[in-house]
Amino acid sequence: MPWATNIACSLPSASFRLIGDNWCDDTIGDMPVTKKSDPVNIPSYPHEVLAVVLSVRDGNLCVLLWRRGQSPFRYRWALPGGGVRPTERLREAITGHLAAKVDVRDVAHLEQLATHSAIDRDPRTRVLATAYLGLVPSDVRPNLPADTAWRRVDELPRTAFDHHYFIDAAVGRLRAKLSYTNIGFALAPAEFTIAELRDLFSAALGYELSATNLTRVLTRRQVIGPTDRTARPGQSGGRPATVYKFVARELTVTDPFAVLRPPR
Repeated sequence: MPWATNIACSLPSASFRLIGDNWCDDTIGDMPVTKKSDPVNIPSYPHEVLAVVLSVRDGNLCVLLWRRGQSPFRYRWALPGGGVRPTERLREAITGHLAAKVDVRDVAHLEQLATHSAIDRDPRTRVLATAYLGLVPSDVRPNLPADTAWRRVDELPRTAFDHHYFIDAAVGRLRAKLSYTNIGFALAPAEFTIAELRDLFSAALGYELSATNLTRVLTRRQVIGPTDRTARPGQSGGRPATVYKFVARELTVTDPFAVLRPPR
C-alpha cells in the first residue's frame, strides 16, 4: 500500500453532509487544477481524516464502524471521519467528526496512525486519507447513532474503501505498545482489579495472560499502583481484591525493549 509523503497538501476539497440518518461524503469534488499564479505550485487533492477507535467490549477488542447509506460501497461498514476545513489541523478535524457524527467524546488516547495515498483508493477521485488511532475505556458508553456499532476486530464485516488496512495497522500498533508503554490506561476504567485488567489485556492482545505475571511486570515498571480500596468478593467468596489504578494517564514509554509474548 503506497504511503503519502509529508508534502501532500491537506486542502478541504471534500465536504460531508447529512442525508437522512447517514453522513455522506458524496460531495467530494474533482481534483483541483494547479494555476501558474498559485503561490505554491503543487497539485492538491481532497484530504480526509478517519478514526480507528478501539475498545474492549464484552470481553472482545472492537472497532467503531458505521454503515454507509450511499454509493460507493453502499451498506458496507466504514470508519468514521470526514473532511478538513481550511482553518483546521488534522487532529482538530477528527475530534470534531467523532463528537458530531458518532457522539464519541471520551477518547482517552489519540495518535496519528497512517496516511494512505493510493491513486484509486476512492473510485470517485483521488483522495488522501490520514487515520488516527483512538482508544476508549471499557466503561465508557457513548450514545451511538443507529447506523454505528462496535464490531469485533477478529470478525470484521466487509469494509468500504481501504479501511481494513487502517484497522489492521491500528490493532498492530496497540498490541505493540501494550508491551513497552502504559497505553493500557486508555482501555481501562479509572480503577480496576488485577483480574479485570488481565481480561482487558488478554482481549486486546488476542491471547490469555497470567494475572501474576502481568501484576509483576506492571508494578515493577511502576505502571500501576494499589489504591486504598478493595473490591467486594464474588459469589464464590474469597479475600477482597485490591483495587489498582494507572500511575499516569498519558502515554509513557516504560520499557523500550519489552515484548509481551503469547504463551507457548
